[in-house]
Amino acid sequence: MIEQARADEQADVGPYASVQSTVEWVDTDASGHQHNSAVVRWVEAAEASLVRQLGLSDYFPVAPRVKQVLNFHAKLWFGQQITTTVWIKELGRSSLTLGFEVDGGSCDQSPGGRAASGTVTSVHVPAGAEHSAPWPDRMRQALSKTSQ
Repeated sequence: MIEQARADEQADVGPYASVQSTVEWVDTDASGHQHNSAVVRWVEAAEASLVRQLGLSDYFPVAPRVKQVLNFHAKLWFGQQITTTVWIKELGRSSLTLGFEVDGGSCDQSPGGRAASGTVTSVHVPAGAEHSAPWPDRMRQALSKTSQ
């Protein structure tokens, strides 16, 4: 379902990763549904899975965030099963934009479905540098893959 929805929105689907987890108590606020910061952590976990799949263990130290857009569509509740999916939406000269979706399974408080979506943009800043620089060829090739 997630892959098809994403494919419908973006014809040139690149590498992606999905991570399944459960909304834990620490992920909720006083009202019992997810705290807004929980989505950021879930997206980072899926991003880490993606860069591991691509063999880019050196990605995080050189790819700081420069923009994050987060749209909330529905609440997620303590104990609810979720799937977080990230995919490469756009690869620039020195930037990378990931698209993401967080989908909840059905539970007592919710029928399930898309709970959050958005984008995260990072730039390549080599170790010791003050400014962005083009992605190294090895990283660009890994990030440019068109299939799993």
